[in-house]
Amino acid sequence: MGLAALGVLSVGLGAVGVFVPGLPTTIFLIVATYCFARSCPWLEERLLRRRLFAPYMRFVDGGEPMPRRAQVVAMLLMWISVVASLGLLHVTGRLGPWLAALIVGAAATGTGAIYAAGRRRHPGATDDAGTLGTSGPVAS
Repeated sequence: MGLAALGVLSVGLGAVGVFVPGLPTTIFLIVATYCFARSCPWLEERLLRRRLFAPYMRFVDGGEPMPRRAQVVAMLLMWISVVASLGLLHVTGRLGPWLAALIVGAAATGTGAIYAAGRRRHPGATDDAGTLGTSGPVAS
């Protein structure tokens, strides 16, 4: 039940992120998919079929890596938002060291997730040479 509740909360935050600039959507939907897959698979299936979220979810379930251009744009916009947020908080005197570390840490985590989404291949996916994706030499 705990994972399903976390999944529902993540979907809510992801839905807000669709409309609020600077609030990420994809990472919340990835967390929701993870939680639903382990606790309530019918909720995962329902999430993947929602018209609002489908464009964000195709990299999660489809097995295709995130395009390089989408990675660059996502990272660039995220870091612009982070720098703007840090600057605004600093100017208003509300930026403490812990908050700055938390914001930068969250952005670094998001950067890693975006990078991983661009490199990921599911088992059985083919690479550019048309060979099956494996972790090493294939025994014959």
